[in-house]
Amino acid sequence: MNAGGGSGIRVLGIAGSLRAASFNRAALREAVTLAPPGMAIETWDIAPLGVFNPDVEAKGAPDAVRDLWARVKAADALLFVTPEYNFSIPGGLKNAIDWMSRDPAKPFLGKPVAIMGASGGPLGTARAQYQLRQACVFLDMHPVNKPEVFIGNAPSKFDAQGKLTDETTRGFIRQLLEALAAWTLRISPKAS
Repeated sequence: MNAGGGSGIRVLGIAGSLRAASFNRAALREAVTLAPPGMAIETWDIAPLGVFNPDVEAKGAPDAVRDLWARVKAADALLFVTPEYNFSIPGGLKNAIDWMSRDPAKPFLGKPVAIMGASGGPLGTARAQYQLRQACVFLDMHPVNKPEVFIGNAPSKFDAQGKLTDETTRGFIRQLLEALAAWTLRISPKAS
């Protein structure tokens, strides 16, 4: 478990990129370090998931899928950090959400969610984030409305080691995590 802050609110953080040097993976690592007191962020890698297939599901959920289900159930909130591919959510993240939605226990129902993303372009994944919000609403998850964190022109904000060097962006991520903590306590008081 990768944790930042304390041990009260448990957040499952998922980056939507498979690329090792992804700005979104780097942004998720920064979120772990910026978590407010009382919040712990565990990160989970989507790479082991096979492509969603009802025929595979009919034979029993694969181990990686069952692991995802267990981690979603254990989390008080979710943090999605998404790239934008072709004006949309990347296939790997959509696949993870599709598998997540198949959990018979539906532990994502009512779950608070924060969304952010980084891209090389100026819009910072705005289109992908809005589509991701739609998927969250359909699954009855509850995204934080504000602040929205669009990390545009990402190459100028991260160093060669993937460290976020832009203090303004660090502040936005910190504000998003504080909003997620407040939102989680508001709609899921048991998380405190």
